[in-house]
Amino acid sequence: MLKAWKDLPDEMRTPEVKPYWDTLRGKRGQLALKRGFDVIAALLLLVILAVPMAVIALWIRLDSEGPVFYRQLRVTAYGQRFKIHKFRTMVTNAERLGTAVTVGNDPRVTRVGRKLRRLRLDELPQLLDVLQGTMSFVGTRPEAVRYVEQYRPEYYATLLLPAGITSEASIRYKDEETLLNAAEDVDRTYLEKVLPEKMKWNLDSLRHFSFLSELRTMVRTVLAVLGKEYR
Repeated sequence: MLKAWKDLPDEMRTPEVKPYWDTLRGKRGQLALKRGFDVIAALLLLVILAVPMAVIALWIRLDSEGPVFYRQLRVTAYGQRFKIHKFRTMVTNAERLGTAVTVGNDPRVTRVGRKLRRLRLDELPQLLDVLQGTMSFVGTRPEAVRYVEQYRPEYYATLLLPAGITSEASIRYKDEETLLNAAEDVDRTYLEKVLPEKMKWNLDSLRHFSFLSELRTMVRTVLAVLGKEYR
């Protein structure tokens, strides 16, 4: 799962990224365990959730016009671009009507979409991305290309591993949409204020990476969705 230093993209072979690569190099066994867990858990969950996901898909089709899935271009390990799988929670062509991030009370969000987003059910199809290897259960949330292109040098360390469905940053910033709601320039506020704070958590998770810590993050995510607050 971890490429040799010489094989990393040029923008990642920097002094800012090297300490994180060194840390992960010493934990190859845990990285293999992480991937094994991803494959087995994703397969099991896809089987268990097949019927509920089919019901959600029908619900979306009955609620608004457009496809069931939303496939936006995102960035994962080593700068690889992929189209993420999500249940569509916004009107068709929403990216042409606003920013790449969603704000609270965003008029682009559909009635059903609002309910799915509140419980994070819109992210269930990302189990397919986990199975394909473009994502993991835990890791830095995959950013839109336009934001990655403005990364600070150290941020590229988060691309040493696949993007994740959840992370400590996601837990701490589960109300991100509300935080951005009052911003006059949403993109600028996200890049200058929200993203740097989220990256502190993402980079800290890399520095202290372990398979057990990722299991704890998954448990904390479930509790956060159920209403527990983490500060």
